[in-house]
Amino acid sequence: MKLSFTPEQLADPQVGPAAGAVRRCVHCGICTATCPTYVLLGDERDSPRGRIVLMKDMLEKGGAPTREQVHHIDRCLSCLNCKTACPSSVNYQRLVDQARSHIQEHYKRPLGDRMLRWMIAKVMTRPALVRIGLLLTRISAPIVMLIPGRLGAMARIGLSARPQGPEPTHFPKPAIVRQRIAIMPGCVQGALAPQIDGAVGRVLARRGIELVALDGAGCCGALPHHMGREHDSQEWAKKAIIAYEQGQYDGVLITATGCSSQLKDYAHQFAGDPVWEPRAAKFAAAAYDFAELCTPMPATPPRALRVAYHPACSLQNSLKLNGVGEAMLEAAGFIVTPFAESQLCCGSAGTYSILQPELSSQLRARKLGNIAAAEPDVLVSGNIGCLQHLAAGAGKLQPILH
Repeated sequence: MKLSFTPEQLADPQVGPAAGAVRRCVHCGICTATCPTYVLLGDERDSPRGRIVLMKDMLEKGGAPTREQVHHIDRCLSCLNCKTACPSSVNYQRLVDQARSHIQEHYKRPLGDRMLRWMIAKVMTRPALVRIGLLLTRISAPIVMLIPGRLGAMARIGLSARPQGPEPTHFPKPAIVRQRIAIMPGCVQGALAPQIDGAVGRVLARRGIELVALDGAGCCGALPHHMGREHDSQEWAKKAIIAYEQGQYDGVLITATGCSSQLKDYAHQFAGDPVWEPRAAKFAAAAYDFAELCTPMPATPPRALRVAYHPACSLQNSLKLNGVGEAMLEAAGFIVTPFAESQLCCGSAGTYSILQPELSSQLRARKLGNIAAAEPDVLVSGNIGCLQHLAAGAGKLQPILH
């Protein structure tokens, strides 16, 4: 695709890679069949190919984007199915990330939209505040169910949550320690499902891996990053990097796939920063996802339990760990039950289920319908956002577990 970026734009460490992504696109359209919003809406502007044109024009011109550009870019899930399918290796991630950052900096959203995004960035990234929100949500559940639109979608997140116990601060120590891994507390998961980290600690201890809570770290920065709030995201990243540098560890873990992909991309977030880029690159190289550490042990005798495994988009398209979750479950003796369109996003996509509740709900209904048709006993996934989003729409369809 022809470009009109200035030399100054091309030299920018963030805009340059975005322009490189645009240059590689040949408009073949293979991406459209993999794009959840295009599958739902059939609008070219809501396909990767159409959005690339919109983002190219917006970034080349600079300044305030048009309402149309923002509308269609906002409806992108950042699932990156298109990046995986693209035969020309267009790095759509770099382009859409820069587009979101540009919109955040140059576009004035309506007041209600700005307030909601501020709440996501400042409240949902802090487990203590999320716990208060959960309590208020449960107390006023009948009223919460009546709240319309995006505020209602945000308020209802906690209705399906069943936290079990406090967030763990200490983990089992193996008799023989092969690796000492720092575990980040994260944000939303610590409030909605603190039992996940405790279970991960027990599983990894059997493999000789000791987990140590990474004091001083918090949110990985993915939630503000999804909204183009790069300053907020970088501040969380800096806290994690500093905390990691102060200890002696063999790596760092966070137990949600969306967060893992964020950690592994820290170096790009600080591209061009002579102080933070090398520190971020060292941190990113040490980052693990649970699926990378939990290697299958000797196979367990089969159990008569049919498991549907929902591979999060971050696991498939960012971490490139396709098939790893299924292999772990099969090694544990479960019957992994395939279902249609397993590669299609469930609609959670970080902040998407709050900011685009209608499209998100349609994608969830489609996903749950496909899963129900396979008749599993249990539905599992490795990402807290997917788990909570699916649980909110599943009712009593089946247990949903990490």
